Amino acid sequence: MLLSLSIKDFVIVDELALDFAAGFTVLTGETGAGKSIILDALGLALGDRSEGAQIVREGCERADISARFALDGRGDLAQWLADNELTGDDDEILLRRVIDKNGRSKSLINGQQATLAQLKQLGDALIDIHGQHAHQSLSRADTQRALLDAYAGADALVDAVAGHWQQWQSARRARRDAEQNAQQTQNERERLDWQIQDVAALAIQPGEWEMLNQNHDRLANAAELLQSAQMAVDALSEMDGSCLSILAAVHNRLGKLAHLDPRLEEVQALLTSVDVELSEAVHGLRDYASHVDDDPRQLEDMARRLDALMSMARKYRCQPQELLERLEDWQQQRSALDAAADLAALTQAERAAEDAYRQAAGKLGAARRKAAGELGRRVAQEMQTLAMSGARFDIALTELDSPSAHGLEDVEYLVATNAGTRLQPLGKIASGGELSRISLALQVAISQVARVPTLIFDEVDVGIGGRVAEVVGRKLKALGQHYQVLCVTHLPQVASCGDQHWQVSKDVKKNQTLSRIRVLDAQERVAEVARMLGGVEITDATRHHAAEMLALNAAPGA
Repeated sequence: MLLSLSIKDFVIVDELALDFAAGFTVLTGETGAGKSIILDALGLALGDRSEGAQIVREGCERADISARFALDGRGDLAQWLADNELTGDDDEILLRRVIDKNGRSKSLINGQQATLAQLKQLGDALIDIHGQHAHQSLSRADTQRALLDAYAGADALVDAVAGHWQQWQSARRARRDAEQNAQQTQNERERLDWQIQDVAALAIQPGEWEMLNQNHDRLANAAELLQSAQMAVDALSEMDGSCLSILAAVHNRLGKLAHLDPRLEEVQALLTSVDVELSEAVHGLRDYASHVDDDPRQLEDMARRLDALMSMARKYRCQPQELLERLEDWQQQRSALDAAADLAALTQAERAAEDAYRQAAGKLGAARRKAAGELGRRVAQEMQTLAMSGARFDIALTELDSPSAHGLEDVEYLVATNAGTRLQPLGKIASGGELSRISLALQVAISQVARVPTLIFDEVDVGIGGRVAEVVGRKLKALGQHYQVLCVTHLPQVASCGDQHWQVSKDVKKNQTLSRIRVLDAQERVAEVARMLGGVEITDATRHHAAEMLALNAAPGA
């Protein structure tokens, strides 16, 4: 249930804080006072697309809208919040939308950053809004199909059918492309085969180019390396006055004097360490010199190998060290071409995708057929109470000539507005007023099976009046016994049925027009209903009539 709505700096609203109640709440006011603006703000909090910076009140930095809901034991929503790491208070959900003057939008759920898609998904599970122009699209096939699917609770099946359709079409395109491009594919395979064989013949090893360059440089400079190693050994150990002989003499002399001054012992220890390390260095140099290769033939082999790699790299316009990567890429392309050209496998995949689609579409069709009969009966019953006595309503499901992303059947609403006339497509025979009433009958019928706890009707009573308007008001009041219902209305017959009554008005403050909302008490409700009943001048008779309407609709069983 919607608990509260907070709006700040939105269009002509400076600041509003509204607390909602259960039951049936009506929202009335003069034309242009901002009734629909309130619902527009709520729609943004529920994830509707923003129209940009123009929704921010003149002279303000941003519009800020927050809607607070009670979870009401909805375990599915609690699980969704947990799965998306958006959990807040145990029993409440807070949706917030902030839109700045540059049109940038920020969405939050329970104070945490969320995507607009997440806001929309959660909003759709919390509130169902029936717009004032819903009847204008009722003649369209997609609208009729969507209403039936919503009534059937088949949203998951609709998504599954659309997904399987896309997979089937993708598989079909792959098979057709393979058939149409067979020669081109074969040419490409031959080109790749030649390139793969050309480079593979070199049997390149990982890191070979770097290792060859390093070893080639070492062999090319083997004489200098050997000479330098021997010179180092001589200087450290072999020649007269070598480092090790001088170090030994110093160590021996100081050793004889250490008993005279114990502080020399530390120096002696350091000299000992240096002697050990120098000796190890000499040993290492001798071992290195004994293993230095000076093989002209090996050097020539390496040079030829480097030249072969360089030539191949120039041929394919890459660096020598990239040849192995290029080879692996060609091999992957070759495998992909094999798969793309395997008509048997592609045909099998297409058939499997088609089978999956038809299975899902069959389940959707069964759900539609079941729902069509039930919804048709419900709408026909509702129409009888809306001054359409004898009218009939039916939903026809016709098998399509070819499958579609929406399923295997076409959905068409048929209506006979008068007794004894034949059923015809809704858009061909219904007048504007009849279409409005049929739309309301549909919305009431669908709402009776709605899972969302809050239903909002935005001037869906356009085009009706008199006794029919009274029936509509009582229907909405009856819905309020099972759901939280909010209705924006211009009809006094509907307004008088509300359990709560809000009035929207405009106020001019500092040369700015602002929208205001207040809850009406009993006397104020009489005055507001009288205003809706009367003309320019409201008489005592009009006020008396308004009071009678309110009293009649407040009575038990009204």
